[in-house]
Amino acid sequence: MKVIEINGGKALEGSIKISGAKNATVALIPATILATKNISTLCNVPDITDTDNLVNILEYLGCKVTRNTETMTIDATNVENKEISYEFSSKLRASYYFMGVLLARFKKVKMSFPGGCNIGKRPIDLHLKAFESMGATVKYDNSNFFIEAEELKGAEIYLDIASVGATINIMLAAALAKGTTIIHNAAKEPEIINVATFINNMGGKITGAGTGTIKIEGVEELEGCFDEIIPDRIEAGTYLMLGALTSKRLKVYNIIPEHLSSLVSKLQEMKVKLDMGDDYITIYESNNLKPINVQTLIYPGFATDLQQPLSTLLTKADGVSSIEETIWENRFMHVKELNKMGAKISVVDNKAYITGPTFLKGTEVVATDLRGGAAVLLAGLAAVGKTRILNAEHILRGYEGIENKLIEIGADIKIIDE
Repeated sequence: MKVIEINGGKALEGSIKISGAKNATVALIPATILATKNISTLCNVPDITDTDNLVNILEYLGCKVTRNTETMTIDATNVENKEISYEFSSKLRASYYFMGVLLARFKKVKMSFPGGCNIGKRPIDLHLKAFESMGATVKYDNSNFFIEAEELKGAEIYLDIASVGATINIMLAAALAKGTTIIHNAAKEPEIINVATFINNMGGKITGAGTGTIKIEGVEELEGCFDEIIPDRIEAGTYLMLGALTSKRLKVYNIIPEHLSSLVSKLQEMKVKLDMGDDYITIYESNNLKPINVQTLIYPGFATDLQQPLSTLLTKADGVSSIEETIWENRFMHVKELNKMGAKISVVDNKAYITGPTFLKGTEVVATDLRGGAAVLLAGLAAVGKTRILNAEHILRGYEGIENKLIEIGADIKIIDE
């Protein structure tokens, strides 16, 4: 088990460079399988455990993968359509993207149910219904999916909810399908634009990415190409909130500020002192913060992935704040851990009420999931005394080089194995 130990209460200062977006990376790496010739090159690839787990699946399927700092090359010309067992699929939620790419390339796929954080019911029925609309048959037995199509055909697909995963998986499958696929109520996240751009660079024909209607004209063949992964808006948001919580001055750079508009708006409402540039945001020491009310929404609304770290920041606000979670029903598991540290947070149904300001004290806590882990990490950095975060593997799934980045701005932190 990985454990993060923090001696907190230090005023942090300096700069943090943001890495490539986890949520784009986990789709782009499987997408390279669509290329039947030439090598794909991805740059700005984050060195996180989700990346490692995806590479393991690629190599298991016969891809040749070379990694060099932030660059990855993938040769998928000789990929084999093997069963993806629970050993591989359980390591991360995004393993389900192999459904779309293998179905597109080989017209059949067999794999176990995907894993990921336990933040609520996370069915993949939208993915499966879409594959069926395109002519595939889906069978499920003993946690294994069998998906097969004699021919994938374009279809008009209406998503019940604007799911990022389903939108991307449909794009992946439809890229090599016969005819035109149209996704209605498509998700609009920047990561979807990143994936669509990659497929188009491979020779695909996708329009409308970033809007509610995406059109994919299937092509006969795709080939490897070069693409750059966008900066991680969730990592950036986490560090911006850290800056507001416990820094003298913190510059977060290598970002696309427009991707953080909903968070920046709330920070400004709290009276956080900040300065925005073309590719950076600087947070200055901020006191007398105001309480706010937040509701998580699909993009461009306030990201559900940022509400857990936000709950830590709101312990510094003077008054009662509220966070309403509308995406996942189990996304307040971290509250118990924050309350161990002195936070005053109550949860009623899908709403958390945070009373501040409170004095946070170091203690032993658990990273309940990736973003819940980020919440207790921020609390540990702000708290007086020593904090030990158990199950820190969750945090390492989504934050590249977090130990070194924090040490460089003055944190007393280390990761150990127990």
